[in-house]
Amino acid sequence: MMDLNLKKSSNPEKLVNAGRRCSFTVGKSLVASTRFLQITSLKVACRSRSMSLLMACVFLVSSLASPGYSLDTPPAVDAQPIAARKSIPAPRPNIVILYADDMGYGDLGVQNPDSKIPTPNLDRLAREGTRFTDAHSSSGVCTPSRYAMLTGRYHWRKFHGIVNSFDPSVLDHERTTLAELVGAQGYNTACIGKWHLGWDWSAIQRVPGKPANAKEGYPPDAFDWSKPIPGGPLAHGFDDYFGDDVPNFPPYAWFENDRVITEPTVPLVNGTPTAEGGWETRPGPAVKDWDFWAVMPKLTDRAVEWIEHQNAEKPFFLYFPFTSPHAPIIPTEEFVGRSKANGYGDFMVQTDDAVGRVLRALDEKGFTDNTLVIFSSDNGPEQYAYARLNKFDHRSMGPLRGLKRDLYEGGHRVPCIVRWPGMIPKERVCDDLISQIDWYATIAALLQVEIPDGNAEDSFNQWPLLTGTGPGARTSVVHNTNANGYAIRHGDWVLIEAKSGAVTKVPEWFESKFGYSPNAYDGELYNLKQDLAQKINLYGEFPERVQELSTLLKTIRTSGTPR
Repeated sequence: MMDLNLKKSSNPEKLVNAGRRCSFTVGKSLVASTRFLQITSLKVACRSRSMSLLMACVFLVSSLASPGYSLDTPPAVDAQPIAARKSIPAPRPNIVILYADDMGYGDLGVQNPDSKIPTPNLDRLAREGTRFTDAHSSSGVCTPSRYAMLTGRYHWRKFHGIVNSFDPSVLDHERTTLAELVGAQGYNTACIGKWHLGWDWSAIQRVPGKPANAKEGYPPDAFDWSKPIPGGPLAHGFDDYFGDDVPNFPPYAWFENDRVITEPTVPLVNGTPTAEGGWETRPGPAVKDWDFWAVMPKLTDRAVEWIEHQNAEKPFFLYFPFTSPHAPIIPTEEFVGRSKANGYGDFMVQTDDAVGRVLRALDEKGFTDNTLVIFSSDNGPEQYAYARLNKFDHRSMGPLRGLKRDLYEGGHRVPCIVRWPGMIPKERVCDDLISQIDWYATIAALLQVEIPDGNAEDSFNQWPLLTGTGPGARTSVVHNTNANGYAIRHGDWVLIEAKSGAVTKVPEWFESKFGYSPNAYDGELYNLKQDLAQKINLYGEFPERVQELSTLLKTIRTSGTPR
């Protein structure tokens, strides 16, 4: 029975019921059966009794009207065979997503035999779980990838670029995030780290709408820092937030939930040089003596502390988006010199150490055996990877072509490891196609929760693939970083609908050394099974394949992801 008095609840956002299976019978014969959502949070949806009855009637009529259907026909099943699935143990699993920033495919030690960067903790995670070699972020840059992962929706259906300093949120209140989905199932939820999805800054701006100085940014007194800032993680399903929002964007300060802890009182001034590359900081307000080197250690401390405060009676979801190894590249003293790949390599060692600390916290609390851990990165490595390869012989993109921002594989094919002892096979390498967009539908299936209408339309349930009990659900994925270029992957083939898949400038020495030649066609077509490095453009040789993939891309962009 549906509760129509949700607004009277002391905590309506937490009310949820996974839904009841509704069956129709004539005599003793089952005519049709389905499951309808009974109660969700107010934000997800509020269904009335009349709406539920209407849905049931529509379902019954459509079932009876189906060709070849009779009362003697057994209930319809999916056309695709349903693989045997592992039963979900009680209690429900904890979920931890560790999300590196600008980490390349070849920065994962176990994935790169020639790596100059030791990653023992990530290598351990790979041994204890499954490593996916064909996993992709939605974009070649950070905000869009985060949006897509948390919503189960391609970013390009709404936007392409990143959230800049003091931009509003890109998340929509009418859409349900992954945090809201699991929070409605009784999970404790926390985001600790880099948010970079925007806030409603106008709510604390002293003169709403006043633009920033193009060179100096906003002065510290442009905002009332004593007020709460709406539109952040707490507005989208997280119970707790701690972080610095974006490490190289103002305000340079610590956030606790929806407030800045210490008031920024000075404009940012960069001092000591970074270990590699530029500061890449945007001008704006900062806390006096803001310490960039303290950011990753503090975030890791808080993630560990949050885990330590959890208990076995209530499941938890921790989303820990790292600020490393993104610029500014600033490893702390204990990690300097720990790699053979310059400052970035040392920062990657520190990133790996943060992973290790989280894994140890899970071990020490006895959570490991009932925790799903997902590790990945938001996009490929930054432009400094070319100089790093030239000077230190470390290839951050691994065998792939391209870096961050690019439509080539190196821009979005990212490290990916999934572990859940006893549920996810250990010491396994999986080459099937998977996207970070799929975490939403996969976790919903894992928790046996129906996805609210109008949400996660591009997400596929990959639970059978994760557990090794069935094939992957995804055969296609769209790649995009900006409005001027798209690529479509289908099977072994990838079509780049642009003159070049490169957005980040490629040094001439790199193209010469590794055998890349100028493109003579309007686009690029590669068979990744035969040419993972994307050196042989088959665009002119297979026009039918080009047309097929172009049509599929158009279909996905205009009509939605085929099922």
